Amino acid sequence: MTERPAKRMDGRVAVVTGGAQGIGFGIARRFAEEGAHVVIADIKEAVAKGAAAKINAAGGTACGAMVDIGDDASVAVLAAKIEQKHGRCEILVNNAAISDGTGIETLTMQRYHQVTRVNQDGAIRMSLAFVPLLKKGGEGRRILNIASILGVRGWPDAIPYATAKGAIVNFTRALACDLAPHGIMVNALAPGFVDTPMSIQPDGSHEYDSDWFRDIYVKYGRIPLRRYGNPDDMAGPAFFLCSDDARYVTGQVLMVDGGASATF
Repeated sequence: MTERPAKRMDGRVAVVTGGAQGIGFGIARRFAEEGAHVVIADIKEAVAKGAAAKINAAGGTACGAMVDIGDDASVAVLAAKIEQKHGRCEILVNNAAISDGTGIETLTMQRYHQVTRVNQDGAIRMSLAFVPLLKKGGEGRRILNIASILGVRGWPDAIPYATAKGAIVNFTRALACDLAPHGIMVNALAPGFVDTPMSIQPDGSHEYDSDWFRDIYVKYGRIPLRRYGNPDDMAGPAFFLCSDDARYVTGQVLMVDGGASATF
Protein backbone atom coordinates (compact mmCIF):
# COMPACT_ATOMS: atom_id res chain seq x y z
CA MET A 1 0.00 0.00 0.00
CA THR A 2 1.43 3.37 -1.03
CA GLU A 3 1.47 5.98 1.69
CA ARG A 4 0.13 9.36 0.71
CA PRO A 5 2.67 12.20 0.70
CA ALA A 6 2.78 14.04 3.99
CA LYS A 7 0.83 17.27 3.99
CA ARG A 8 2.85 19.87 5.82
CA MET A 9 -0.05 21.67 7.51
CA ASP A 10 -2.02 18.58 8.52
CA GLY A 11 -4.38 19.29 11.39
CA ARG A 12 -3.62 23.00 11.65
CA VAL A 13 -6.42 25.55 11.82
CA ALA A 14 -5.80 28.51 9.51
CA VAL A 15 -7.96 31.64 9.39
CA VAL A 16 -7.66 33.78 6.26
CA THR A 17 -9.47 37.11 6.23
CA GLY A 18 -10.62 38.30 2.84
CA GLY A 19 -10.13 34.71 1.75
CA ALA A 20 -13.06 34.51 -0.63
CA GLN A 21 -11.19 35.89 -3.63
CA GLY A 22 -7.90 37.21 -4.94
CA ILE A 23 -4.73 36.78 -2.90
CA GLY A 24 -6.67 35.52 0.11
CA PHE A 25 -8.29 32.70 -1.84
CA GLY A 26 -4.97 31.73 -3.42
CA ILE A 27 -3.44 31.42 0.06
CA ALA A 28 -6.46 29.59 1.48
CA ARG A 29 -6.43 27.06 -1.36
CA ARG A 30 -2.71 26.39 -0.94
CA PHE A 31 -3.02 25.91 2.81
CA ALA A 32 -5.90 23.49 2.27
CA GLU A 33 -3.81 21.53 -0.24
CA GLU A 34 -1.21 21.19 2.52
CA GLY A 35 -3.78 19.72 4.92
CA ALA A 36 -4.90 22.74 6.94
CA HIS A 37 -8.49 23.24 7.97
CA VAL A 38 -9.08 26.68 6.48
CA VAL A 39 -11.61 29.19 7.75
CA ILE A 40 -12.35 31.64 4.96
CA ALA A 41 -13.44 34.76 6.83
CA ASP A 42 -14.96 37.44 4.64
CA ILE A 43 -17.44 40.28 4.93
CA LYS A 44 -19.48 38.56 2.19
CA GLU A 45 -20.59 35.36 3.91
CA ALA A 46 -22.20 33.76 0.85
CA VAL A 47 -19.08 34.35 -1.24
CA ALA A 48 -16.91 32.94 1.57
CA LYS A 49 -19.02 29.80 1.71
CA GLY A 50 -18.83 29.47 -2.05
CA ALA A 51 -15.04 29.73 -1.95
CA ALA A 52 -14.94 27.11 0.80
CA ALA A 53 -17.11 24.81 -1.31
CA LYS A 54 -14.58 25.03 -4.16
CA ILE A 55 -11.78 23.99 -1.80
CA ASN A 56 -13.84 21.12 -0.39
CA ALA A 57 -14.72 19.94 -3.89
CA ALA A 58 -11.01 19.77 -4.67
CA GLY A 59 -10.37 17.54 -1.66
CA GLY A 60 -9.46 20.16 0.95
CA THR A 61 -11.17 21.12 4.17
CA ALA A 62 -12.60 24.60 4.48
CA CYS A 63 -15.55 26.52 5.81
CA GLY A 64 -16.81 30.03 5.23
CA ALA A 65 -17.55 32.57 7.94
CA MET A 66 -18.64 36.18 8.04
CA VAL A 67 -16.42 38.84 9.59
CA ASP A 68 -16.13 42.60 9.32
CA ILE A 69 -12.56 43.24 10.41
CA GLY A 70 -13.43 46.90 10.89
CA ASP A 71 -15.83 46.04 13.72
CA ASP A 72 -14.78 44.88 17.19
CA ALA A 73 -17.95 42.91 17.86
CA SER A 74 -17.82 41.06 14.54
CA VAL A 75 -14.21 40.01 15.11
CA ALA A 76 -15.04 38.87 18.66
CA VAL A 77 -17.90 36.72 17.35
CA LEU A 78 -15.62 35.03 14.82
CA ALA A 79 -12.96 34.31 17.45
CA ALA A 80 -15.60 32.86 19.78
CA LYS A 81 -16.97 30.59 17.05
CA ILE A 82 -13.52 29.25 16.22
CA GLU A 83 -12.71 28.71 19.89
CA GLN A 84 -15.96 26.82 20.33
CA LYS A 85 -15.40 24.64 17.27
CA HIS A 86 -11.63 24.10 17.37
CA GLY A 87 -10.40 25.41 20.70
CA ARG A 88 -7.34 26.89 19.06
CA CYS A 89 -5.81 28.43 15.93
CA GLU A 90 -2.36 27.85 14.46
CA ILE A 91 -2.30 30.30 11.56
CA LEU A 92 -3.84 33.74 11.13
CA VAL A 93 -3.55 35.51 7.78
CA ASN A 94 -4.55 39.17 7.94
CA ASN A 95 -5.31 39.71 4.29
CA ALA A 96 -8.63 41.58 4.05
CA ALA A 97 -8.43 45.14 2.78
CA ILE A 98 -10.32 47.70 0.75
CA SER A 99 -8.97 49.57 -2.24
CA ASP A 100 -8.53 53.31 -2.33
CA GLY A 101 -7.23 55.94 -4.72
CA THR A 102 -7.41 59.12 -2.69
CA GLY A 103 -4.77 61.84 -3.00
CA ILE A 104 -4.23 64.87 -0.81
CA GLU A 105 -6.40 67.20 -2.92
CA THR A 106 -9.56 65.16 -2.33
CA LEU A 107 -8.71 63.47 0.97
CA THR A 108 -11.00 63.97 3.95
CA MET A 109 -10.42 62.67 7.46
CA GLN A 110 -13.63 60.68 7.12
CA ARG A 111 -12.24 58.80 4.12
CA TYR A 112 -8.84 58.40 5.77
CA HIS A 113 -10.43 56.73 8.79
CA GLN A 114 -12.68 54.56 6.59
CA VAL A 115 -9.63 53.06 4.92
CA THR A 116 -7.34 52.77 7.92
CA ARG A 117 -10.13 51.27 10.07
CA VAL A 118 -10.01 48.24 7.78
CA ASN A 119 -6.56 48.17 6.18
CA GLN A 120 -4.57 49.08 9.29
CA ASP A 121 -6.70 48.56 12.37
CA GLY A 122 -8.26 45.38 10.98
CA ALA A 123 -5.02 43.42 11.27
CA ILE A 124 -4.47 44.73 14.78
CA ARG A 125 -8.07 43.99 15.77
CA MET A 126 -7.85 40.42 14.45
CA SER A 127 -4.49 39.83 16.11
CA LEU A 128 -5.75 41.02 19.48
CA ALA A 129 -8.69 38.63 19.25
CA PHE A 130 -6.71 35.65 18.00
CA VAL A 131 -3.48 35.74 20.03
CA PRO A 132 -5.19 33.83 22.87
CA LEU A 133 -6.24 31.12 20.39
CA LEU A 134 -2.76 31.05 18.86
CA LYS A 135 -1.26 30.53 22.31
CA LYS A 136 -3.46 27.43 22.60
CA GLY A 137 -2.33 26.17 19.19
CA GLY A 138 0.04 23.36 18.39
CA GLU A 139 3.07 23.34 16.10
CA GLY A 140 3.55 26.00 13.45
CA ARG A 141 1.89 29.00 15.05
CA ARG A 142 2.07 31.94 12.68
CA ILE A 143 0.61 35.36 11.94
CA LEU A 144 1.04 36.55 8.37
CA ASN A 145 0.10 40.13 7.55
CA ILE A 146 -0.48 41.08 3.94
CA ALA A 147 1.18 44.46 3.48
CA SER A 148 2.00 45.95 0.07
CA ILE A 149 4.81 47.36 -1.98
CA LEU A 150 3.05 50.68 -1.27
CA GLY A 151 3.87 50.19 2.40
CA VAL A 152 7.54 50.89 1.65
CA ARG A 153 7.34 53.39 -1.20
CA GLY A 154 5.34 56.39 -2.32
CA TRP A 155 2.60 56.36 -4.95
CA PRO A 156 0.28 59.10 -6.20
CA ASP A 157 -3.33 59.15 -5.01
CA ALA A 158 -2.82 56.50 -2.35
CA ILE A 159 -2.40 58.32 0.96
CA PRO A 160 -4.79 56.29 3.18
CA TYR A 161 -3.90 52.97 1.55
CA ALA A 162 -0.13 53.49 1.57
CA THR A 163 -0.18 54.86 5.11
CA ALA A 164 -2.13 51.86 6.36
CA LYS A 165 0.14 49.38 4.61
CA GLY A 166 3.20 51.17 5.97
CA ALA A 167 1.77 50.78 9.45
CA ILE A 168 1.26 47.06 8.81
CA VAL A 169 4.98 46.73 8.03
CA ASN A 170 6.06 48.06 11.41
CA PHE A 171 3.16 46.44 13.26
CA THR A 172 4.55 43.16 11.97
CA ARG A 173 8.00 43.89 13.38
CA ALA A 174 6.71 45.06 16.75
CA LEU A 175 4.27 42.17 17.13
CA ALA A 176 7.01 39.68 16.24
CA CYS A 177 9.03 40.95 19.20
CA ASP A 178 6.07 40.60 21.56
CA LEU A 179 5.11 37.11 20.47
CA ALA A 180 8.54 35.54 20.04
CA PRO A 181 8.64 34.36 23.69
CA HIS A 182 5.46 32.40 22.96
CA GLY A 183 6.92 30.71 19.89
CA ILE A 184 4.59 32.55 17.52
CA MET A 185 6.27 33.83 14.35
CA VAL A 186 4.96 37.03 12.76
CA ASN A 187 5.87 38.07 9.24
CA ALA A 188 4.47 40.09 6.36
CA LEU A 189 4.10 39.57 2.65
CA ALA A 190 4.35 42.70 0.50
CA PRO A 191 2.81 42.05 -2.93
CA GLY A 192 3.53 44.24 -5.90
CA PHE A 193 1.16 44.44 -8.86
CA VAL A 194 -1.20 41.46 -8.59
CA ASP A 195 -4.21 40.59 -10.73
CA THR A 196 -7.15 40.55 -8.31
CA PRO A 197 -10.68 42.01 -8.32
CA MET A 198 -9.11 45.16 -6.81
CA SER A 199 -7.32 45.63 -10.15
CA ILE A 200 -10.58 46.50 -11.89
CA GLN A 201 -11.05 50.24 -12.24
CA PRO A 202 -14.37 52.09 -11.66
CA ASP A 203 -14.93 52.24 -15.43
CA GLY A 204 -14.58 48.45 -15.70
CA SER A 205 -11.15 48.48 -17.31
CA HIS A 206 -8.23 46.43 -15.98
CA GLU A 207 -5.50 48.53 -14.35
CA TYR A 208 -2.76 46.45 -15.94
CA ASP A 209 -4.14 46.84 -19.46
CA SER A 210 -3.45 50.56 -19.37
CA ASP A 211 -0.77 52.07 -21.63
CA TRP A 212 1.19 53.51 -18.70
CA PHE A 213 1.48 50.12 -17.02
CA ARG A 214 2.39 48.21 -20.16
CA ASP A 215 4.99 50.79 -21.20
CA ILE A 216 6.68 51.52 -17.88
CA TYR A 217 6.46 48.18 -16.12
CA VAL A 218 6.51 45.68 -18.98
CA LYS A 219 8.11 47.25 -22.05
CA TYR A 220 10.79 49.16 -20.12
CA GLY A 221 11.22 46.55 -17.41
CA ARG A 222 10.38 48.41 -14.22
CA ILE A 223 9.04 45.01 -13.26
CA PRO A 224 12.06 42.87 -14.23
CA LEU A 225 9.88 39.78 -14.76
CA ARG A 226 7.77 41.92 -17.15
CA ARG A 227 4.36 40.79 -15.98
CA TYR A 228 2.00 41.36 -13.11
CA GLY A 229 1.56 38.66 -10.50
CA ASN A 230 -1.38 36.41 -9.75
CA PRO A 231 -2.71 34.97 -6.47
CA ASP A 232 -0.81 31.71 -6.92
CA ASP A 233 2.42 33.71 -7.07
CA MET A 234 1.59 34.96 -3.57
CA ALA A 235 0.44 31.59 -2.20
CA GLY A 236 3.86 29.91 -2.37
CA PRO A 237 5.73 32.60 -0.39
CA ALA A 238 2.81 32.76 2.06
CA PHE A 239 3.05 29.01 2.57
CA PHE A 240 6.78 29.26 3.21
CA LEU A 241 6.34 31.96 5.86
CA CYS A 242 3.63 29.91 7.59
CA SER A 243 5.44 26.57 7.26
CA ASP A 244 7.94 24.84 9.50
CA ASP A 245 10.69 25.92 7.09
CA ALA A 246 10.25 29.44 8.51
CA ARG A 247 10.70 28.41 12.14
CA TYR A 248 13.61 30.89 12.52
CA VAL A 249 12.02 33.67 10.49
CA THR A 250 10.09 36.38 12.31
CA GLY A 251 9.63 40.13 12.03
CA GLN A 252 10.38 40.06 8.30
CA VAL A 253 8.72 41.64 5.28
CA LEU A 254 9.03 39.60 2.09
CA MET A 255 8.60 41.57 -1.12
CA VAL A 256 6.81 39.47 -3.73
CA ASP A 257 6.74 41.84 -6.66
CA GLY A 258 8.49 40.35 -9.67
CA GLY A 259 11.54 42.45 -8.84
CA ALA A 260 9.74 45.80 -9.01
CA SER A 261 11.22 47.05 -5.74
CA ALA A 262 14.72 46.40 -7.10
CA THR A 263 14.26 48.99 -9.86
CA PHE A 264 13.16 51.95 -7.75
